[in-house]
Amino acid sequence: MALRSCSSDSDIRKGLLLPSHHRTETIKGGWHAAIFIICTEFAEQFSYLGLSASLITYLTNQIHQPITEATKNVNTWLGFSSLFPLLGGFIADSYLGRFNTVVISSFIYLLGLISLTLSVSILKNSKFFFISLYLMALGDGGHKPCVQTFAADQFDDKIEDQREAKSSFFNCWYLAIVLAGTSSVFLLSYLQENVGWTVAFALPLGVWIVATAVFLLGMKRYTKESPTGSSFSTIGQVLVASCLKWNLKQSPRHAISLYYYGDDDHQIEHTGQLRFLDKAMMMDEHDVSNNTREPWRLCSMRQVEEVKLVLRLIPVWLTCLMFVVVQNQLSTFFIKQGSTMNCTIGNFQIPPASIQGIVGIVILFGVLIYDRLFVPMLRNFTNHPSGITVLQRIGVGLFFSIINMVVSALVEAKRIAVAKQYNLVDDPKSTIPMSIWWLLPQYTILGTSDAFTVVGLQELFYDQMPEGLRSLGAAAYISLFGVGSFMANAIIDIVIAITSQVGDKWLVNNLNKAHLDYFYWVLAGLSALNLCVYLKIANGFVYKKSRSELK
Repeated sequence: MALRSCSSDSDIRKGLLLPSHHRTETIKGGWHAAIFIICTEFAEQFSYLGLSASLITYLTNQIHQPITEATKNVNTWLGFSSLFPLLGGFIADSYLGRFNTVVISSFIYLLGLISLTLSVSILKNSKFFFISLYLMALGDGGHKPCVQTFAADQFDDKIEDQREAKSSFFNCWYLAIVLAGTSSVFLLSYLQENVGWTVAFALPLGVWIVATAVFLLGMKRYTKESPTGSSFSTIGQVLVASCLKWNLKQSPRHAISLYYYGDDDHQIEHTGQLRFLDKAMMMDEHDVSNNTREPWRLCSMRQVEEVKLVLRLIPVWLTCLMFVVVQNQLSTFFIKQGSTMNCTIGNFQIPPASIQGIVGIVILFGVLIYDRLFVPMLRNFTNHPSGITVLQRIGVGLFFSIINMVVSALVEAKRIAVAKQYNLVDDPKSTIPMSIWWLLPQYTILGTSDAFTVVGLQELFYDQMPEGLRSLGAAAYISLFGVGSFMANAIIDIVIAITSQVGDKWLVNNLNKAHLDYFYWVLAGLSALNLCVYLKIANGFVYKKSRSELK
């Protein structure tokens, strides 16, 4: 590609005229720092995903909880684990900064892993086990919203090559998560079944200690962002100011009314959406007569547009809740389905929880194919840097989640038919003569859905959030999985309540009589309705643009 004729210093700084070897060094600069951070994320996901994959097995087989109760306990833990990041993101953005928050939360997470290992080996106390789980969740709450954002901050957006490298970074980051989850599911499931729960919980503890040490070794390489102040204060100021001036109109009768732009040279472009918030930056007689600006009466255009960015993401967030409900079946009912089926290959017994590793393999290859083949091919048709937009990528994943539930319902109906054929419906502990590999299609489709939606959501909640609120944006993305987990519990309770009144109760402890296939059809229908709403919202979404991008 021919170089543009230009001698601007700003262009040189952006990397447009840098020699090829210098551009390579600028890209490496970001990756050299990010690789240390990726190690700690690998360890966190290795422990977290490995535990979540086997938690329902431990609760039902070791603590002897009923299936529905164990499922709700898993969803509740996943829910709180995904809501604590809201607190962690707030603390990072407002007080500690991302680096300090990651360090402190890493040691809290370490304490949780230590106590969890003790609870299954020495203490063997179910109450201490749950205390350990939620201590891990608390530490994870500071780690999750900061670590990815902190890693992305190592790439300088002012340099074109690093900006392009950051786009690939999100895919590489997710691949690290997938590798961690896949390896932990296969390895920890095998250790639980063949060695013991103590070793299975001690291994993530060892991995976490090593990764934390590696993270601290990279301290001198990191670009560290200072806390920007309370993100909620900015949001609150705009909302209060717009309410105080709700009756103010910009018209000839209010000629004194004008916009307050502020002193920031890097303004976000003014948008026409959510126009009622514009009143927060309109000056009235009181503002003009004051020598100083009252922050709860008058806000800058940047503040207003940043709040608009946050509010525009809320409808997208809401329409992705059903996606989480569907994905939660992976660590709950999918595993219990597999535990009733023939899990042998020759003389080898496959732990039912280990089948979740297939999802990781699908995501691993899916993301590589998407990044290396799908995106370059689509660029030729769409001229979009990512092939398709982030919202289009999320929409494809939501569509696959519907297909996933349809296929799951059909496979479950087949499993019940085989159970009836061999008179095993009333014997839930017997193995149904049907291979566990019948579940392969639903695991594969779930992985495909995950590869599209999750990476898209990560990128959306990073790019479309204001720079000072990116830790909060990561927390908002993670909280989606928390609220979705609680929503999954609510759907289970509603289904049980309704079916108890009108006929056979669904989701009973005997999975052969639980009508799980009907439950999957309900989730498929709800997901289809949800997709229709999502498409409407995505069609009207306005992406963030700065004034510099429009020049």
